[in-house]
Amino acid sequence: MNSTNLSKFNNTFYKPGGNMLTRFLWYFTNVIWFNSAFPISFIKVFLLRLYGAKIGSGVVIKPRVSIKYPWKLAIGNNVWIGEQVWIDNLAQVTIGDNVCISQGAMLLCGNHDYKKQTFDLVLGGIVLEDGVWIGAKAIVCPGITCHSHSVLAVNSVATSNLESYKIYQGNPAVIVRDRIIQ
Repeated sequence: MNSTNLSKFNNTFYKPGGNMLTRFLWYFTNVIWFNSAFPISFIKVFLLRLYGAKIGSGVVIKPRVSIKYPWKLAIGNNVWIGEQVWIDNLAQVTIGDNVCISQGAMLLCGNHDYKKQTFDLVLGGIVLEDGVWIGAKAIVCPGITCHSHSVLAVNSVATSNLESYKIYQGNPAVIVRDRIIQ
């Protein structure tokens, strides 16, 4: 029986974008302005745009947020990103209008192939369509689309696409009821 051998791991195929200097500068920008207690959203929005993110109007970014690569990020209008959200966007993350990502939620675009001895890196973009709510401490896995106005409840894990106007809960997340907006 084979075993995992991390000394054979090789992700040289992966190109994060930006040049080495841009990635270096972004690392410190992220630490100082985003992954800190700094509370002012419009400065964060300005910095994300400066680094290549596509950002709409009315975006609120709370303290202690971590974003891997802003040049792989598109955010619509009137989006709320809560405290301690982690956008690990090794691949493209697209967030529609009027989306709420609650505190401690994680958008994870990378994983590993546990079936391979080399533990290969596996990537998948994430799409949060208009009106989506990702609950506190919830996780969206690589390659997932959360369709219009779907809800991923607190501490739930989206391992497959979420249908429009449905509320999902659990690990893995399953439909628990319809979302009816009055």
